[in-house]
Parts: sequence; C-alpha cells; structure tokens
Amino acid sequence: MKFNNLSWHDAIIKNIIIDRNNPGKNDNIKIEIVWNDGQCNILSFEDVYWADLDMNFGVICEESIYRAHAEGKENEEVKSLYKRWRGLINNIDLYFYEIETNSTGSRIRIIAQSFVMEG
Repeated sequence: MKFNNLSWHDAIIKNIIIDRNNPGKNDNIKIEIVWNDGQCNILSFEDVYWADLDMNFGVICEESIYRAHAEGKENEEVKSLYKRWRGLINNIDLYFYEIETNSTGSRIRIIAQSFVMEG
C-alpha cells in the first residue's frame, strides 16, 4: 500500500502513540485512522529519526485529515536531517511523511525508514 494513494481527505485521526520503549533502536509512531468507509487501521511509522507534531487542541470536533503525502530523499527536511547527522546515516533510506488536518489546522511531519498499515 502506497502512502500517497490512500484516501486521506476527511479520514479521522483517533489516536497517536509514540513508542520509545527501546530508544534509538526501535522508535515508532502509530496513528489510528478511521477511513471514510468506517474501516479502522493503524499506520505504524517505523524507525523514526525525526518528528514534528505541530498540533492545536481545544477544538470540540473530530480531527479530520485535509491531506497527506510522502516524499523521499528529495525532500528538504530529509536533506537537512542527513546533513545534521554528518554522514552517519547516509546509508539509510529515509522518507518524509506529512499529514495536515481540517479541524484544527494541525500538521504532523515524520521522517522514518518506512510505514506499514496494520489491521
């Protein structure tokens, strides 16, 4: 399943879990999504190297998604991350994932090795 091909618009974010039980060796972010057809899945971003959760709270409504997309090494945030690591992670393929919401104007940005859809 390709991230960019999912039906993002108006899907609902129900939960976000940051798993750092094994820091530096297994850093994961899981996002529970309810799709427009009612199906629920967990998106698991695996081997996360960077995340920015610019989220707004206090709005009484579900957190619906406006749009989402993924990019590879051509993304400026990914290039910046490689530069900060000064060659130590150049052999690792990283991807940029971004989710923007309708409800609160929030933006979730993640750089990770991969994502899988569970459930």
